[in-house]
Amino acid sequence: MNRVAVELGDRSYEVRIGAGLIARAGAEIAPLLRRKRVAVVTDETVAAAHLPALTAALEAEGIAVSALALPAGEGTKGWANLARCTEWLLDQKVERRDIVVALGGGVIGDLVGFSAAILRRGVRFVQLPTTLLAQVDSSVGGKTGINTAQGKNLVGAFHQPSLVLADIGVLQTLPDRDLLSGYGEVVKYGLLGDADFFDWLERHGPALRAGDADARLHAVTRSVEMKAGIVSRDETEEGERALLNFGHTFCHALEKATGYSDRLLHGEGVAIGCALAFELSARIGLCSQEDPSRLRAHLRAMGMKVDLRDIPGDLPDAEALIALMGQDKKVIDGRLRFILARGIGDAFVAEDVPGDAVRKVLDEALRQRP
Repeated sequence: MNRVAVELGDRSYEVRIGAGLIARAGAEIAPLLRRKRVAVVTDETVAAAHLPALTAALEAEGIAVSALALPAGEGTKGWANLARCTEWLLDQKVERRDIVVALGGGVIGDLVGFSAAILRRGVRFVQLPTTLLAQVDSSVGGKTGINTAQGKNLVGAFHQPSLVLADIGVLQTLPDRDLLSGYGEVVKYGLLGDADFFDWLERHGPALRAGDADARLHAVTRSVEMKAGIVSRDETEEGERALLNFGHTFCHALEKATGYSDRLLHGEGVAIGCALAFELSARIGLCSQEDPSRLRAHLRAMGMKVDLRDIPGDLPDAEALIALMGQDKKVIDGRLRFILARGIGDAFVAEDVPGDAVRKVLDEALRQRP
């Protein structure tokens, strides 16, 4: 098991990464408990696959378990299920010193974390991420929230977990498309700040996809190390943490345009967004054209979505996509912020991106669609 510390003073916590952590969850969580009971919130798909093992692990340590399974899917991450989750936790008489466990992917982690943040003005919670995307990104750093009609993650709170248990063994049960979606966030870390990690991914990405445990352990650990370091220095995204949004300005607009549906998974949108961000960077002279070409080649080699033409169904025009970007949380004083790159591993926040350059990149990408 690898351990990565998120250093935030008296709110510091560990991310523990390894195989078999759900089976050991009782022993891992027990030291945090003031009384031997936890409330677990998950989704119906994850509950069928992993809730019995988690319940057994907790009960083996004498910990009483109550559980709620919400519907699976991005559509769950809204007002209705936030209310359902929070009211259920109240019904369970969860106290401020108790622990709520979020068992699932990013949807469950974000929603349950937000519910814990607002319940009794802040209840402790533990993240047990069951997808690659959640293990490397959404479970770490304390961003919680829900989607609304106006956009993605526009309502939420910073609320750090007390512990994250990333069981890489459960990745064996992930559908290939979901694994590759998570890989979009893994690649992001190499692109934004670690060129050597991107080199490693070019060599070992296929083995990771094929199930190599050592490759998965290294990729998750390195991704978490990078995120933990950034979060420790900039918890509430006043500066450096914005780099973690690399590819996300494009991604969130595309997710909104596709109705947060299975047409485009989040990590797929991140991968496409990273490719567009590199294309935009090259267009305005920040990096060489070889960089976006190299990124696209790696994503293609991994069997991932790379361009707008890979998204099924209709998409709005460039102007409409730019308008959707205007709802993004990264807008400041009405100006869009993009994370751009001077090269692989060298990203930065740009607030003066020419609008016509963004429009041309999108126009060209849309023209390539069938």
